[in-house]
Amino acid sequence: MREAIKCIHCGSVCGETHVVSNGLDFCCNGCKTVYELLQNNQLYNYYELENEPGVRIKEPTPDGKFAFLDHPEIADKLYRFKEGTSRKVELYVPAIHCSSCIWLLENLQQLHEGIHHSQVNFVQKRVTIFFDSEKITIRQVAELMASIHYIPEISLADSETEKNKKYSKRLLYQIGVAGFVFGNSMLISLPEYLPGGEHLEEFLKEFFGMMNLLLAIPVVLYSGRDYMISAYKNIVKGVVNIDLPIAIGILALFAQSSFEIISKTGAGYMDSLSGLIFFLLIGKWYQNRTYQALSFNRDYKSYFPIGVTQIKENNEEEITPISDLKQGDRIRIRNGELIPTDAVLVDGDAQIDYSFVTGESNLIPKQVGELLYAGGKQQGTAIELMVEKPVIQSQLTSLWNKSNNDEGKSIQTVIDRISRYFTLVIVTVAIISFVYWWMVDPSKALFSFTSVLIVACPCALALSLPFALGNGMRHLGEEGLFMKNTADIEHLAAINTLVFDKTGTLTIPNEQQITFDGTDLSSEEKSWVKAVVQQSTHRLDIALNRFLKTEEELQPEKFETIAGKGVTAVVNGNRIRLGSPNFIGITLPEDLSRSTVVVEINDQLKGTFHISSQKRNGVEELLQKLKKRFDIHLVSGDNNWEREEWKRLLEKEEQLHFNQQPQEKRSYVENLQQQHRNVAMVGDGLNDAGALLKSDVGISVADNIYHFSPACNAILQADKMSALDRFLKYSKLIIKTVKRSYVISFLYNLIGLFFAVQGALSPVIAAILMPISSVSVVAFVSGSTTYQAKRLFKQKR
Repeated sequence: MREAIKCIHCGSVCGETHVVSNGLDFCCNGCKTVYELLQNNQLYNYYELENEPGVRIKEPTPDGKFAFLDHPEIADKLYRFKEGTSRKVELYVPAIHCSSCIWLLENLQQLHEGIHHSQVNFVQKRVTIFFDSEKITIRQVAELMASIHYIPEISLADSETEKNKKYSKRLLYQIGVAGFVFGNSMLISLPEYLPGGEHLEEFLKEFFGMMNLLLAIPVVLYSGRDYMISAYKNIVKGVVNIDLPIAIGILALFAQSSFEIISKTGAGYMDSLSGLIFFLLIGKWYQNRTYQALSFNRDYKSYFPIGVTQIKENNEEEITPISDLKQGDRIRIRNGELIPTDAVLVDGDAQIDYSFVTGESNLIPKQVGELLYAGGKQQGTAIELMVEKPVIQSQLTSLWNKSNNDEGKSIQTVIDRISRYFTLVIVTVAIISFVYWWMVDPSKALFSFTSVLIVACPCALALSLPFALGNGMRHLGEEGLFMKNTADIEHLAAINTLVFDKTGTLTIPNEQQITFDGTDLSSEEKSWVKAVVQQSTHRLDIALNRFLKTEEELQPEKFETIAGKGVTAVVNGNRIRLGSPNFIGITLPEDLSRSTVVVEINDQLKGTFHISSQKRNGVEELLQKLKKRFDIHLVSGDNNWEREEWKRLLEKEEQLHFNQQPQEKRSYVENLQQQHRNVAMVGDGLNDAGALLKSDVGISVADNIYHFSPACNAILQADKMSALDRFLKYSKLIIKTVKRSYVISFLYNLIGLFFAVQGALSPVIAAILMPISSVSVVAFVSGSTTYQAKRLFKQKR
């Protein structure tokens, strides 16, 4: 068998569009053009870094795709820097996939002199470009990238104010200050820990003490400020959280150390103080690191275009920002473009794909005068619409905004509940100890009070949560589940009810299992059938059109649709009928008739296509496991043609719901919560946005974790759907580990308190015990969560 010819640029098999140039094979003219462009500009390294690194674009970029970038208002919103003719723009390029992509995109200046330089963020698939606006416009930058098949995706969200960073630069600065002081303070305090340190000259002791005091001030006021501000704000609101005992511990340690240094009665414990704050901040950074590259809060702005073609009174076209659209404006939507707001069809053949909203990819024909909702995508020739509502008032944005109102759900984590009582107990014990020793031996009063607060400072308690959950989040991310924050792991562990969307979640979008029962169709007959289904917008016919592969493209001489039954057509003089068994005049078992297309050619029955959704790998086994431990519900926007199949899998017909609109999904989740259920919603489309946000844990299933649908609490990599039961188990194990670490921490505190209240434990020993207890707890939770992840996930691979 002869080996298939592959494109030298992208590696795709060269098919009907095979192009040969200078003895080289290309799959299309686009790849040939890119190859020649790179060769002419001596960018040979692109092909040396990776074999066949290029990106093949299935559909050419339409002329004028980036025309909206010529609008000054739109361009200004996209610039991250603008001074004179210097510009900086950041573009999302989903095609970035290898080292060759990085190399080429960071050498754009060799393709155009107007580009100064560019930088690639591979994880986020973003390119930052610095250019001269007199030599090249932002539109030309986008078109240059598209010409080499790296097409930037520019959405409405990109024109808003720059998104918040996933990790704060200020946090890194705080860690840097605390780490610098910790290292230097340890060095300065070294004589205090060594034999003979008491013989150090007095002036050196005083000098080192003052140096430690001066170094500690920025650590307390800058690096540790968030803990004290948080504690103060919560006290004002009558709330006690974990930051209060930490703040008290920091202030007590600083006050005791400052008193000793200034009064020359001791060296203080500034090294322990800076070390405490340093490790607390490291824990905070660690728990954020896992998901800093992901975007959990995408809304409709992330998908809508920035500008749209508006038709003026003289029928001239003008690019207008969609935020400027108002009722009565006429706009033109071309093939593949998204309808940005609710509008009435004025002219054209509208074939609308609402998969963006509903999750279902059926084409819905619309007649002139009908209302088209925002989020639909036109497939076919250009259509003219009249705006019915501004973007912000459309049905889609109304659903989203209503969902977002629930985003600020009150979260009270385990550690806050425990710390409330912990703080009250420790402060009470410290006060009682102070009063007792003030009456018995005043010299030990402050000594005892400080030792109690230091040794019982909830550092181990505070560190165990971020390190356990941070390490757990890292392992979950490695396995394909990306959590938004630590509180969501706690909620995930408490889930007892799971609500699934169907299409795109449990099934693979736009893929069906299709079998044929009957007389095998000849290649010619297949061409006739394909010519017919190409004209139909019915869901089953669309699936057949994708399934049938023919060499010959035919057009029917006649075509007629009989609503709810089937189609009749004439192709090359042959009468073709496709449709339901009743339409053809045969009888099939009821469970088969809902997902079949019967074929009749020239009054002869040829057979039946059986069509069913393609379930994701391992879904059946997953549902069998989950229904033993959870209450399972299916809420789908699709129709009920596969009800019997899902009834077989879930066994509870009353928990199967089809033809559900987005608001109905949200209401369904809300109703379950009113029954005191802890609900996790698993979905994939914007139609699931309300339900995802309303649920206790919203899990968005994404084939590409960096470019997915709505806001959520977690992102599940689509090919890891079968591991959902293990993710749920692991979340429970993480919470158990946290609780065990609390027990260890409490034991440390009890032992330390036993000696501290007796005045037998000096603050310096207390300060030494404090980091030891913290390090041991961190080691326990990190090791435990790592071991559990290996035991649960690695053996299943």
